[in-house]
Amino acid sequence: MGQRESSSRSWPAGTFLSRLSEQARARLLGLGQFHPVPPQRELVRQGEPGGSVWLLIDALVKVSARVENGTESLLALRVSGDLIGEMAVLGESVRSATVTTCGRAVVSQIKGGAFVDFLQHHPAVALTLNQMTIDRLRWSNQRRLDFAGYETSRCLARVILALVERHGLPGPDGIDLGIPLTQAELGGLVGAKEATVQKALRELASQGLVTTPGRRRVIIIDLPGLREFADLARAGQVPSNPD
Repeated sequence: MGQRESSSRSWPAGTFLSRLSEQARARLLGLGQFHPVPPQRELVRQGEPGGSVWLLIDALVKVSARVENGTESLLALRVSGDLIGEMAVLGESVRSATVTTCGRAVVSQIKGGAFVDFLQHHPAVALTLNQMTIDRLRWSNQRRLDFAGYETSRCLARVILALVERHGLPGPDGIDLGIPLTQAELGGLVGAKEATVQKALRELASQGLVTTPGRRRVIIIDLPGLREFADLARAGQVPSNPD
């Protein structure tokens, strides 16, 4: 996919590129170099200096971080249209997380200096970036509230609903989560150990809400029931999206 086609295509709702005007999007895409990237490749690595930002043109990536004792947690998922790596560039600091491609991807690499200069000359884009940062902070805050107010099974149900809202794939057996995540990675999103997530998934399955036909698959078989279990049905709420 070329830069001209990318500037005019439809991007997933809520992503950085979807929020820009077509003119601003075309100019931003024109700053970078498009690269094909194989699966399981680290685009950025925690602790390294930040020299570039990356626009995800056709990609699904995982954002993870490792603490001092070696434990690694999945922090977020990013999809086509999202921007990654901007915090280290704007803050002139090292990378706070590692970003890894989940499958074959196409990305646009923009040098940090060029990106900062672009923001200085396009205040509307800088404001959009600020709003995106606020949205991501809201996601993190909501997860902290969930951790404090609900047991793991309900935290997990809320995260599954947030993921399926964006990525879900309807099928004959229900709504597939749409993202291949291990139980350990789901644990990273809800702040729980893998064994605890396994127990929570068994609870959801025993109530006829989800099924797990494979190691990296979760299928929702009763969406209204899962919303009710997650304590979201009464208010008609949908949990904040993690992307």
